[in-house]
Amino acid sequence: MTITHDAFDVLFLIARPAAGKSEIIDYLKRTPEAQRRARFHIGAFDELDDFPMIWAWFEEDAILARMGKPRLHTDDQGYFLHNYFWHVLIERLDLAYHKLVRDHPNYHQTHSVIIEFARGSEHGGFSEAFQHFSEDTLRHGAILYLKVSWEESLRKNRRRFNPDRPDSILEHSVPDEKLEKMYKESDWEQFSAGDPEYITIKGVKVPYAVFENEDDVTTARGPALGQRLEETLGRLWQIAR
Repeated sequence: MTITHDAFDVLFLIARPAAGKSEIIDYLKRTPEAQRRARFHIGAFDELDDFPMIWAWFEEDAILARMGKPRLHTDDQGYFLHNYFWHVLIERLDLAYHKLVRDHPNYHQTHSVIIEFARGSEHGGFSEAFQHFSEDTLRHGAILYLKVSWEESLRKNRRRFNPDRPDSILEHSVPDEKLEKMYKESDWEQFSAGDPEYITIKGVKVPYAVFENEDDVTTARGPALGQRLEETLGRLWQIAR
């Protein structure tokens, strides 16, 4: 990993759905920048998330269906028409990152990027997803994996649903049957099995750390979250250096 200052360049924030990724980002946004940089090694940051992209596809297909036209991305049950669309999303995240660093000279002197996404084994898992990031992005990256069981993912997915805001980052949900089909099985253990500190992807050694969240310290966004996040990102920072 390339480190040129006192903060992560790219932090991949990954997990099962509803594991606490968006809550962590919300907590970081609420933390003053000087404190955030000192405690978590994240200063000013941009967030890249594939959920808004997915939701835009859903909305577009709903519009097309009302117009009597063929759907482009999903069937009428909300499943992708092609499995490779999952990889298109990763390619778009990678492209968005490269646009940021292209348009802002010395971007990482002042900014970090948090790239958030979830993947299940049913659509290729993390092992296939990370193959669609460029080597340059991977060289700048570190991985923070939020570990929760399938049962905890299901519980929180149900709890956070707001039917009035299905497009909300913090309040969207997936129907139980769809969550089970796409996310019950995870390849994280296999993906990270080779080394306790690094995952080699496309020849690049990417540092990683695991944030344990089975006891759900993320929902309250309180001191317990801050302490565990500081400890976990501190370990990851030491590995990355």
